[in-house]
Amino acid sequence: MNYDIKDSKLAKKGALRIEWAANNMPVLGLIGKRFKKEQPLKGLKVAACLHVTTETGVLMEVLKVGGAEIFLCASNPLSTQDDVAASLAHDLKISVFAIKGEDTKTYYNHLKAVLEVKPDITMDDGADLVSSIHQKPALEHKNIIGGTEETTTGVIRLRALAKEGKLRYPIIAVNDALTKHLFDNRYGTGQSTIDGIVRATNKLIAGSNFVVCGYGWCGKGVSMRAKGMGAKVIVVEVDPLRALEATMDGFRVMPIKDAASIGDIFVTVTGDINVIRGEHFMLMKDGAIVSNSGHFNVEIEIEALEKLAKAKKQIRDFTDEYILKDGRKIYLLGEGRLINLAAAEGHPAQVMDMSFANQALSAEYMQKNHLKLSKQVYKVPDAIDENIADLKLKSMGIKIDTLTKEQKEYLSSWEIGT
Repeated sequence: MNYDIKDSKLAKKGALRIEWAANNMPVLGLIGKRFKKEQPLKGLKVAACLHVTTETGVLMEVLKVGGAEIFLCASNPLSTQDDVAASLAHDLKISVFAIKGEDTKTYYNHLKAVLEVKPDITMDDGADLVSSIHQKPALEHKNIIGGTEETTTGVIRLRALAKEGKLRYPIIAVNDALTKHLFDNRYGTGQSTIDGIVRATNKLIAGSNFVVCGYGWCGKGVSMRAKGMGAKVIVVEVDPLRALEATMDGFRVMPIKDAASIGDIFVTVTGDINVIRGEHFMLMKDGAIVSNSGHFNVEIEIEALEKLAKAKKQIRDFTDEYILKDGRKIYLLGEGRLINLAAAEGHPAQVMDMSFANQALSAEYMQKNHLKLSKQVYKVPDAIDENIADLKLKSMGIKIDTLTKEQKEYLSSWEIGT
């Protein structure tokens, strides 16, 4: 076993934190019990590029008891929890390559390390792993039978690959499962983003002009939670339907150039590049706080901020103060990387329970069905999605109705009218 982690002495702490997460992930726990018995992933090498958090630790254990050999690297330089990485390496004997704060060179060396084992399945969060594979000759990874993708940004990249006819193997878009994006993106991102901002700044949310760039499921979650804490939420959008939805949800909607001059706290959650640019920094008030909760650090034009500043210093952990030439100060959180993992702990285990249940069951589905699949991006099968929702409800002690025979017949017929 090979690994590259910060400090093996952190393993004991990491094991306890993984145990805590597992206590709050009952659906994944049930899947793990079945996997241990049935061994559906036996003999498979899984290369996983994910945020190395406590919840990921639980997923890795489930995949391993299911028979897989795991090779794990971080999907973001600032998202690794070093104690978790230590526990996975020393307690579960998983090959982990992840260190919080690793530089770009180390990050890509870690990607290379998990690919050198010639994996059978890839498990990605942001598609850096798949992108690295596709920059190499096709024969180098001809044994890969399929993969999964966790997040919106990665699915966008993979669909672009598929559209160009360049995707080399089938991928299941875990992000598009209803039990993922309706809950993880909305409730997970909503809570963890606010958590990260507060930990980094200790600023009061109530009464602030809180600008959310993007009103997808993540943006909805952040807006909801900021409003709940008393913020005056402003939504920035380019999609007329989402802008209309934000308006109907009670938020002010305006272009970023208008929001820039009145915002106190900014969060980008679009999946696109340069949403907040140099001209917007020029309009911001003294003390404006700028953060990102999208997967990559490209949504904020950091290079433009660097050029506008006459001085820069780290004034708090994960908070950089930029002093502009006219004396105004702008605060960038978490180096522009996803603030919920840079400064906080990411999504709560209860919501990642569903997301990672999708990962585990999608890996099993890929193993069983890869010969039937073409080189495309697929949605998670409805049966898997519905099963996860059912298991989650049962774990919460919630019962629901079932359709009567008469109701089923009515919904499948055309004859009965008014």
